[in-house]
Amino acid sequence: MLSLGTSLTNQNAAAVLRDGLARVAQGDVQVDCTGLTQVDSAAVAVLLAWHRAAAARNLALSLRGVPADLSQLASLYGVDGLLGLTPGAARAKAPEAESDIELAFAQPGQQPGHHHRH
Repeated sequence: MLSLGTSLTNQNAAAVLRDGLARVAQGDVQVDCTGLTQVDSAAVAVLLAWHRAAAARNLALSLRGVPADLSQLASLYGVDGLLGLTPGAARAKAPEAESDIELAFAQPGQQPGHHHRH
């Protein structure tokens, strides 16, 4: 599992992107976001790039512990559905929201690009 640190911003996005793409190329598509406390639009761009790389390998990216700030940014840019972040569940503070996000992300046998849950 690829574990993100406390920050994914423009400052470190290039390095995080590169490391994550290498992990996805090895088949590691699980991402732990629980430690993230600082995000900006670069975080959304990194996740989209990882999503595309996983889809190219017929794999589904699986995010765990997505913070509300990141969910809201994805929603703002209109890519929350693509990333499997259902708006209600992603912003909820309840523990069950985490499992909802994970389920939305990794449906077994689901074709890449068909991750929309509206």
